[in-house]
Amino acid sequence: MKPVTLKEIAEKLDISITTVSKALKDYKDVSPKTKALVKELATTLNYRPNAFAVNLRTKESKTIGLIIPEVVHHFFSSVIKGILNQAEKKGYLVIILQSNESYELEKKQIELLLNKNVDGVLISLANETADFKHINKFLSNDKPLVMFDKIAKLVNCSKVIIDDRKAAYTATKHLIETGCKNIAHFRGPLLPQNSIDRFLGYKKALEDYNLKYDPSLVFICENTSFEDGSKFAAEIVKNHPNVDGIFINTDMVAIGAITQLRSLGIDVPNQISVVGFSNWFMSSAITPSLTTINQPGYEMGKESFKRLYKELNAIKKKKPLSTKTITLETSLVKRNSTKNN
Repeated sequence: MKPVTLKEIAEKLDISITTVSKALKDYKDVSPKTKALVKELATTLNYRPNAFAVNLRTKESKTIGLIIPEVVHHFFSSVIKGILNQAEKKGYLVIILQSNESYELEKKQIELLLNKNVDGVLISLANETADFKHINKFLSNDKPLVMFDKIAKLVNCSKVIIDDRKAAYTATKHLIETGCKNIAHFRGPLLPQNSIDRFLGYKKALEDYNLKYDPSLVFICENTSFEDGSKFAAEIVKNHPNVDGIFINTDMVAIGAITQLRSLGIDVPNQISVVGFSNWFMSSAITPSLTTINQPGYEMGKESFKRLYKELNAIKKKKPLSTKTITLETSLVKRNSTKNN
């Protein structure tokens, strides 16, 4: 069925197209009676505004792009919910793309979103991303881009983050204060800023509490997977019998480590204590339950969209665009994988 136009409504009511348009938008210079007639007929005829025409007139697509490394990851699924919650309130459609931690795919996705003429982009960088020309290209088109979680300090855009260094320091400090002396770290890949900062927080806590930093106790989890945790936990039991604590970059890896330690007859937490990061829902379901850093994914999603929306409005009103870094609070959730202090 051919879409109903404003012209058809106007002809049926014997009024101008302008009056129909104003009535549908609740303009004050249109009488309540005319508004009621127009809206009733529009409903009867199943009238829908021509989105393409509206976009041409307003120079908005009312669409934003969201690029994340993993859709199924608990943290990112929480972020998505926060973004969608806010986007729906403001009438925005969100195109969700998954980079699979690939720099090349991330570049293609940025180009795709540019070609789709999205109004702005929210992005958590892929682990492989070390060059930011594609990000700067997007920004050069006078479109706002907000980074969250995995960010690049060298890119001049707004960011929504946590203090990863402080959070990692808190996690490692907890292990030290509960009696651990030889603490290993399962870190993420070398490139992401949050992985770097969590490693530095771990290292600083050791330094502040006069514990020796041993680089052989730092294990790089390239896939940040359950299998990484399992593999490195087995390696610790075999080659580093003195280790009595592990700070782990994500809960998924930590759960893999605890599962392997228990299968090898290691008492968690009395022989080896474990602290994770993110507070995934499975963290409280595993035995023993996982002590972890609570990372506010839902709130990060909400704040990321709010920041992008603010910049979209600034551009619309031709106001100077200023960037801002928003840092959200984290907290340590104490459970049974660490001893009481």
